[in-house]
Amino acid sequence: MEKINIQEKFALFTERWSPRIIARVGDVHVKLGRIQGAFEWHSHEDEDEMFLVIEGRMTLRFRDRDVELGPGECLVVPRGVEHMPVADEETKIMMIEPAGTVNTGGNVSERTVEARWV
Repeated sequence: MEKINIQEKFALFTERWSPRIIARVGDVHVKLGRIQGAFEWHSHEDEDEMFLVIEGRMTLRFRDRDVELGPGECLVVPRGVEHMPVADEETKIMMIEPAGTVNTGGNVSERTVEARWV
């Protein structure tokens, strides 16, 4: 059991849209990510996904509305809901989702990456 310093973990990587796992809680991964620009529309058929903004601002786009998130704000995207994360400037986020969740959901594209431990 060791404490985790989130800012120290962010300092270990600079790639955007390439989440890093920092902890496992049961069958759930806690991930950090750096994002900028628009991702792609996708959904996770079997997994809920929580986004927490650590630094910066992001928008979670849904087909019927947009939700803006700033530092300290979070949102849970229920399984099966199509969404697209967007950030105008680099934004640091934490994601909490079941282990094995693919970042692009059921879509396989050039943006599909396997989360790695940092």
